[in-house]
Amino acid sequence: MKQVYYRHTAIRFAALLGMLMLSACLQSQTVSESGTILGNGLAPPDAPPGTCWGKIPTPAVIETVTEQVLVTPAKMNPDGTIATLPVYREESRQQIVTPRTDRWFEIPCPPAFTVEFVSTLQRALQARGLYSGEVNGNMDDATRRAVLSVQTARGLPSDVLSIETARELGIVAVQRKP
Repeated sequence: MKQVYYRHTAIRFAALLGMLMLSACLQSQTVSESGTILGNGLAPPDAPPGTCWGKIPTPAVIETVTEQVLVTPAKMNPDGTIATLPVYREESRQQIVTPRTDRWFEIPCPPAFTVEFVSTLQRALQARGLYSGEVNGNMDDATRRAVLSVQTARGLPSDVLSIETARELGIVAVQRKP
């Protein structure tokens, strides 16, 4: 009887944990009163509402600096000669040369990122000889590698499709100039 109770408790715990994880995912999206997704919740501080963003974190550059620190100064004789040599010790510390930064880039929002959209992306990459997989509408590893290849060549080392790359591939409308 105790084994059944423990099994049910474990199942309830796993279900609760799953719901908490799902709610965390849902909270990362901004939803309007009508229920439409306005963005993915991940954006730079000055991002316009309703936009979605990707981020490439650049780690800080840290170097180790080693210095000689005087422990005991030299002692001098009255005639000006050195009685005892100075004593130094080596001290090493780490110093941030370049601070950590985040590089933000706009991405298509989830409502527009449909199976049809990914299929169109795969066809556009295939037409350029960058994707040789099946056009299946799944953002699989082969598709991500092709996106990474295109974007890295343009200075954006990410496999998350940017709006700019989607525009260059002709799968997202180009913004009108005011």
